[in-house]
Amino acid sequence: MIPAFLRKFAAALCAVASLAVFAASARAADPVAASSADPAVAAVKERFHQRFPDLDVGRVSATPYGLYEVQVGMNMVYTDAKVDWVLEGHLIDAMTRRDLTKASIQSLSNIAFDQLPLNLAIKKVQGNGKRRVAIFEDPNCGYCKQLRHTLQKVDNITIYTFLYPILAPDSADKSTAIWCAKDPANAWDDWMLRGKMPAANAPCKAPLDKLLALGRKLMVTGTPTLYFADGTHISGALPLDMLQARLDGRGEQD
Repeated sequence: MIPAFLRKFAAALCAVASLAVFAASARAADPVAASSADPAVAAVKERFHQRFPDLDVGRVSATPYGLYEVQVGMNMVYTDAKVDWVLEGHLIDAMTRRDLTKASIQSLSNIAFDQLPLNLAIKKVQGNGKRRVAIFEDPNCGYCKQLRHTLQKVDNITIYTFLYPILAPDSADKSTAIWCAKDPANAWDDWMLRGKMPAANAPCKAPLDKLLALGRKLMVTGTPTLYFADGTHISGALPLDMLQARLDGRGEQD
């Protein structure tokens, strides 16, 4: 008997393989988002709502390969103009091996850097501060601490830290203590790099509800999540060379 996880893996692999043939004709082209005013796109969205009234349908886009890409929650599915069938899986460009579905999902939570509410972030400038990055971090996140050590080696950068207490029951208390410290930027480094919490300070109200709402809006599901000046983002403790490349506007999206 084939174990259940192997059956699931095989099914997923077949889905990707079957979808790849459609992308061969598109080559390196990405799905092109059609205007919501496009009557064909609007008709597909309406038909999809009629077929699946209980699903949370978001963006609908025409693509260069004859399919329509439909956002369902945080995922993408594909359908024809009449919504007679729906295809679930990742669309692969067979020539470049690029995962087009992954790129589309990624674009859902990209944001212009200047649209981030930077007043809710802890700001730290290293060197001339010319390069910018915003990071969602939890004070109990081991990978965030690893990333902080890497950031110590990066010059000419401004770091905006969005406290995102999602990992442990005391994450909110630690975040509040750091936000309310006399120097939150130094307090954050003291904790993340040296394990030293700030001395008790006058109580204040940290904007944790706003920070959590922001993370949910951007679909941040883990820490650290980094947003770069070009609006793209990636999750994880990046190695130094990859981090430098992203700060300089080089490297692909996650």
